[in-house]
Amino acid sequence: MSDEERDGVKLTNLDQSLFDGATKRDLVDYLDAMASRIIPVLADRPLSVIRILRGQGPFMQKNVPKYTPSFVQTVRLWAASSQREVSYALCNDRKTLLWFGNQRAVEYHPALIKAESDHPTHMILDLDPPEGDNFELVVKAAHLVRQALTDSGLSGAVKTSGAKGVHIFVPLQPHGIEDVAAATRALAARAERIDPDLATTAFIREDRHGKVFLDSTRAGGATVVAAYSPRMRPGLPVSFPIPWNDLESVSPGDFTVHNTVSLIGDSDPWAANMPAPQRLGDDLIEEGHTIPIARVQAMHEGKRRKRAKQSE
Repeated sequence: MSDEERDGVKLTNLDQSLFDGATKRDLVDYLDAMASRIIPVLADRPLSVIRILRGQGPFMQKNVPKYTPSFVQTVRLWAASSQREVSYALCNDRKTLLWFGNQRAVEYHPALIKAESDHPTHMILDLDPPEGDNFELVVKAAHLVRQALTDSGLSGAVKTSGAKGVHIFVPLQPHGIEDVAAATRALAARAERIDPDLATTAFIREDRHGKVFLDSTRAGGATVVAAYSPRMRPGLPVSFPIPWNDLESVSPGDFTVHNTVSLIGDSDPWAANMPAPQRLGDDLIEEGHTIPIARVQAMHEGKRRKRAKQSE
C-alpha cells in the first residue's frame, strides 16, 4: 500500500521516488524510527525545512503553509531579511514530525535560540572543506578547534554536516546573542592561529587559498541543520554525531536514512557526546568584540574590490 496512517497523520504516495536512491517511505520510516532522537534537538525551536515536491527543485520553507493542521504548534517572529512576520513551526512531537515527512520535508534546520528566549543554547562552528572532497582536511581542522576549545576552558561535540564538512557544538549557559557571536569569532581566530596553513576565517571564498573555512557566522538568528537530519543529497545521508577520537575513520556518506537506525540501535550518541552547558570566558568574549563581523567585513571588501576593478 502506498498510503498509510500513523498517529492520526495520513501518509500518502509513500512509494514514490523522493530523491536519488530513496523513496518517500524511506524518509518517513527513518523519521518515525528516529523521532525520540530528532524531536529533542528540534523542540521549541523555530523550524525551517527544505522540501522537495514532485517535478520541482528543493526549496527552503520558513513560513508554514495555510493548510498546516491545527496540531502543529507555531510561533510568529519578525524576519528582518523579509521585513515581515513569519509563522514558524515548532516540531515538538511525533505527529508533527510525521506530518513534515509527508510534506516531503527532507532537511530540518532549527534556530539556535528557542522560542520565547533570547539566549543561544550553543556556540557553533561550521567547518567547510576547500573545493573537492577533502574531508581529511576538515578532520584536521576540527582538531584545531578542539584544541582552541580546550585552551579556552571549553569542550564541545562534533557531527558530520551530512554534506562535506562538520559542525562543532558547544552547549552554553545563558549569554547574550552579541557575546556568543563575539566568542564564536574569537574561537575561530584562535583555531586559525594554531595552524594558519590549514585553516582560515576568510569569509570571501577566493581568499581561502585551499584551506578549510572556519565559519563563525552561525550565531544569533542563524540556523544549523539538526543532528540526525537527512540532507538533500543522493542516498539521503544524515548529519551524524561522531566521537572525537573516531573522526579520522569516517566520511560523511557513511551515514544515511538506510543504515543510521541500525547503526545506533536504541542509543542517542548526540545527547551522550554533548557536554554540560558552559560559561564563556570573559577574555574570549572581549577578544571577539575586537574582530569585525565576517559578513559585514566581506560586504565592504567586496564593494572596495569592485570599485578598484572599475577604476583600472
